[in-house]
Amino acid sequence: MNGPRAVPTPWARGDTWAQTAGEARAFDARAIDTLGIAQTVLMENAGRAAAVVVRDLHREGHVVGLVGAGNNGGDALVALRALSTWGVDVRGVATDARSDDPLLHGWAVPIELAESLDDTGWAALLAGASVVIDGLLGTGARGAPRAGHAGIIDKVNDSGIPVVSLDVPSGIDATTGAVEGAAIRAHTTVSFGAPKVGSLLHPARAHVGRHLVVEMGFPPIRPEEATARLVTPAWALGRVPRRGTDTHKNRVGRVLIVGGGPGMAGAALLAARAAFRTGAGLVRVAAAETNRAAVQAALPEAIFVPLGDVHALGEAASASDAVVVGPGLGQDEEARNALLRIVEVGSARLLLDADALNLGALGVVDIGAVDRPILATPHPGEMERLRPVGDEDEASGPMERVRQAVGALGCAVLLKGAPSVVRDRDGPTWIDTQSTSDLAVAGMGDTLAGVAGTLMAQGLPPDEAGALGLYLSGRAARIADRGPGLTPSDVIDHLPDALSEAPPERPVSDFPFLLFEAEPAR
Repeated sequence: MNGPRAVPTPWARGDTWAQTAGEARAFDARAIDTLGIAQTVLMENAGRAAAVVVRDLHREGHVVGLVGAGNNGGDALVALRALSTWGVDVRGVATDARSDDPLLHGWAVPIELAESLDDTGWAALLAGASVVIDGLLGTGARGAPRAGHAGIIDKVNDSGIPVVSLDVPSGIDATTGAVEGAAIRAHTTVSFGAPKVGSLLHPARAHVGRHLVVEMGFPPIRPEEATARLVTPAWALGRVPRRGTDTHKNRVGRVLIVGGGPGMAGAALLAARAAFRTGAGLVRVAAAETNRAAVQAALPEAIFVPLGDVHALGEAASASDAVVVGPGLGQDEEARNALLRIVEVGSARLLLDADALNLGALGVVDIGAVDRPILATPHPGEMERLRPVGDEDEASGPMERVRQAVGALGCAVLLKGAPSVVRDRDGPTWIDTQSTSDLAVAGMGDTLAGVAGTLMAQGLPPDEAGALGLYLSGRAARIADRGPGLTPSDVIDHLPDALSEAPPERPVSDFPFLLFEAEPAR
């Protein structure tokens, strides 16, 4: 690349867990009831941290605060009070009477009731404001906001004034990421203690803007207190397999790509090229005989195996550490026989993608009966064929769908999407943090299969291989910086750049209490 690369984002201080609304509520209760941390102390810390963010990001004009009835409104009150004592012109709008709230510590912070403001009053309030603090609805809100709240949200969105939301933008579901009615479109979201799962999922993610997670006095999150874990650069780059100085090709990952049915050599080639660029020591490509010349001309480094020769296919599988089955495989008799042969022989780890999953949905193999580590990598359509979902599952979002899929298939599942999520039978659900619309191109799934399959060949468990594969593919896409013109070959070419990056240091501009920072979704 020309010039220095940007620090990998998102930035995180160590491991980053994400909580559902229910988990956040239970975590609050443990901090307050078991550890004796006063709720007012937590609100004080949260509100003052938010005030620092507001002061540093928006220095001109007055600040308007939306103060809801719950704890989220209390956080907003503390922020308004702190800003006022620092000499900032603040004006609050509350959904109920809070002008004498104890959280104000006796300071005369001007607060009007929302129901007393007409359109002219709202126009006067917002005129010249530099920022709106959104403390209207918190993590416990579900469904579409009531008419009064929706009206406030619409007025703020229509004003075009930047919004700093507290914990989550008002109107989103903090657990599923659903947006069922009016929702704040935040410029920045300041979350407390941990990001909320819903704020990481679409469509809510588009409402979050720049995402800052701040420390507020909580204890460390225990694994059982969080549904999800984020795939951050600090974690990912610490899990990249490193070669010893005395190694050789058979000890750094032997990968077999099984795909490339008639007319589909490209899919297998993308997976194989990605495997090499991820560090595989030896790559075999099992493809239709009609594709031999194309494969050997495009990738002379790979060993060609005839897809229809089940004996040679079995030998290749037995001599591999991981087998990637599916890219461009097809569903004809040769493809079926190849899949059956792969699951019958050897002990290599399996990554099942594309047509391997479609054949599984047709009953050609019982994925759950295969006794070895497996990672299934369906997109939503393939997942629907493997396990049809009802309206309730669909509404619950990808976190619940991947959990159901793991239970049904009995193996680790990487459910592709925006963002993709990964889960195994034990452990957390991993949420990808490198998701970008630039990756919405045919062939990206084949590339991801080659990356994750190689990481499995190098010893990573299936769920971690899937999570790290998502990170490396997404990071390579960001390094390539092609925008909507990105191709799978761009990603493959920049995989070595992603692999060679150092874990990110904390950016100079960070706030001292920052735990996690992510740029707006794109």
